[in-house]
Amino acid sequence: MTTPRTIQIEERVPLLQALPLSLQHLFAMFGATVLVPLLVGLHPSVTLFTSGIGTLLYILITKGKIPAYLGSSFAFIAAIASITHASFGVPGSDELIGTAMGGVIVVGLIYIVVALAIGKFGSGWINRLLPPVVIGPVVMVIGLGLAQVAVAMATTGSGVAANVFNPTLFRGDFFAVALVALVIAILAAQFLTGFLGVIPVLIGVIGGYLVALAVGQVNLAPIAQAGAFAVPHFVLPRFDLGAIILLAPISLVVITEHIGHLIVTNNVVGRDLIKDPGLHRSLAGDGVATVFSGLLGGAPNTTYGENIGVMAVTRVFSVWVIGGAAVMAIVMSFLPKVGALLATIPVHVMGGICILLFGIIASAGVRMMVEDKTDFSQKRNLIIASVILVIGIGGAKLHFGATEIGEMSLATYVGVLLNLILPKHSPAD
Repeated sequence: MTTPRTIQIEERVPLLQALPLSLQHLFAMFGATVLVPLLVGLHPSVTLFTSGIGTLLYILITKGKIPAYLGSSFAFIAAIASITHASFGVPGSDELIGTAMGGVIVVGLIYIVVALAIGKFGSGWINRLLPPVVIGPVVMVIGLGLAQVAVAMATTGSGVAANVFNPTLFRGDFFAVALVALVIAILAAQFLTGFLGVIPVLIGVIGGYLVALAVGQVNLAPIAQAGAFAVPHFVLPRFDLGAIILLAPISLVVITEHIGHLIVTNNVVGRDLIKDPGLHRSLAGDGVATVFSGLLGGAPNTTYGENIGVMAVTRVFSVWVIGGAAVMAIVMSFLPKVGALLATIPVHVMGGICILLFGIIASAGVRMMVEDKTDFSQKRNLIIASVILVIGIGGAKLHFGATEIGEMSLATYVGVLLNLILPKHSPAD
């Protein structure tokens, strides 16, 4: 087997090759990016548009040096839904959406303020607060924390996990097709050479889709019902103090997530992106993209682990490919039939693919500690890693009113605290 060559961040790819490469990233982000507006009462087409423009703004602000796709953030679901009084798939009124958007704009401005502070005072503190013994397990938590989502998608077709309390959710026929999609992607990644070797995710999705279509698991009716062209329903913001107070604290959670994703991307592409172009530019790009979303009625943005996973599998890091996916998302926001076609890809097919993508992210955390030669014979290192993993994978959360500190953020905070208070050398070692 010939290993496909690595395509670096700044490299341009010929158009005929770039299209399927970008399509992989579009598939990877589509489900989650569209799911958030459906859950919180926003218009999906607007969110597709703002995620595409937001990604292009991010690439511009980071000087084309960070390959990252910005999709809908899950951290704000509960807070925005409480403002829009959302029911699944039914957009809220323009007034309520506008109220939520005022809070989203303030969140983006908070990102920008923090980015300016990092730009002024530097990012050296990150290495002190997040050494490999902390960030390695945190990266594992990012991947393994999504494991339940991937398996739930694959086994239930909904993202809601089957469990002992509701085993009827489990669908063996869905899981079988998900495994077929997974196997196709693995075989493509392992054995195909040349250009086909860098599009295993796309091959897996198409193969899984065709199998699902053959066994009657694809509903094509939405394609016929969708119109050919429609301008997204943009909504202007209105500023309400209550909405701002509700959403603003969540920005800390997403900033932590952003740093974690950037460190994972560092590891995948083999460059120190925190230094060049800098964490401040990356966070500012996220902030500007989120402000733009708030101006038009889209969901707040965050960098996407799914797309990091695609890069890890394919070794294609080109920002031109990421930009191509962003342009596709923008075009799709005006073409309901194209969006409807992608929406017919069964959730369980994408679940099978995500088993691979999320697992690769977790493996990146292991790799970081191996390369650092983290010594687990030291009880300090063992304690820090153990606590981070159990809190993160166990799903521990804290609630302060409507603000939730999720398991990944909580695990990070606890790991940082332990790293600061535990002595470097213990008499017990």
